[in-house]
Amino acid sequence: MKTVGYAAHSADSELVPYHFERRELRANDVAIEITYCGVCHSDLHTVNGDWGSQPYPLVPGHEIVGIVKSIGTGVNNYKVGDHVAVGCMVDSCQECDQCHHGEEQYCRNGLTGTYGSPDRIDGTTTQGGYSKHIVVREEFVLRIPEKMDTSRAAPILCAGITTFSPLREWNVKPGSRVGVIGLGGLGHMAVKLAVAMGAEVTVISRSKRKEAEAQQLGAKGILASSDEDELTASANAFDLIIDTVPKKHDLNPYMPLLDVDGTLVIVGQIGPLEEVMTYPMVLGRRRIAGSLIGGIEQTQEVLDFCAEHNVYPECELIEIDQINGAFERLAEGDLSHRFVIDMKSLDAD
Repeated sequence: MKTVGYAAHSADSELVPYHFERRELRANDVAIEITYCGVCHSDLHTVNGDWGSQPYPLVPGHEIVGIVKSIGTGVNNYKVGDHVAVGCMVDSCQECDQCHHGEEQYCRNGLTGTYGSPDRIDGTTTQGGYSKHIVVREEFVLRIPEKMDTSRAAPILCAGITTFSPLREWNVKPGSRVGVIGLGGLGHMAVKLAVAMGAEVTVISRSKRKEAEAQQLGAKGILASSDEDELTASANAFDLIIDTVPKKHDLNPYMPLLDVDGTLVIVGQIGPLEEVMTYPMVLGRRRIAGSLIGGIEQTQEVLDFCAEHNVYPECELIEIDQINGAFERLAEGDLSHRFVIDMKSLDAD
């Protein structure tokens, strides 16, 4: 299938139009015309080579919403015209214990990423959602709930599931005390989802500059991490802290904020952190954990949850030729919403 997208051809080049071929349908494949694709901070990291060398040319995008255009002969769960979605992975071995448990993101043999990964069958490099079409095996296609606003759904496929999964894993419920470090693309979704679960939510940020914004999202307010007196007064205040900061930083100021048996879950930074002092961990049986997106079943759960509770990311709709400017703004930081590409803008190419 011939299609068009926007690709990076090197770590220091801008994204430009790129014509390429999607694979012919296998028996269990679904061909999707992409209508919207979210722009994730990890897209920027990946194409810049921050996480290692990449197989350029590379089409990013793993927050994909679209419409089924055709199906393979063995597909049973989707039909032409269905509104569907694709997230951060498009395959796994389907045979290991993790895949059998519905946690394909921890596949013992490695997940196949939506872009930049070798296809398990033919070895070609997967290409992502900054494109007009995508072909994905049925088991990794998700159903968009009928009442969901598709123009705002795309970031749920990454920012949504990345924060929803630890909230579920650590049993957040009404009355749970949840802190969210950072109010960016991930952080604002963590706030919205935790509030919808009935938790008491506080944003933890360097200053209170975004306090009104945090409160509009449902948080109690902001705990300023630069205020030592405020940090001291907030000792033992949280059962769970979701850390969304996407760069090297110091965890030590946050650990005393956890109650006994509390957990700080890292979902932002992939790479080094500042040296961690074990004193508050040992004395309070506090934990540091990590969490990677979620399995297909749980990703469907968060889509359904968001539709039911009217939880959506804050989105800024852009056209595809604005993507390099969006990347520049992402690199500058301080964004508390997600960019979403309207793929109708690819028609001109």
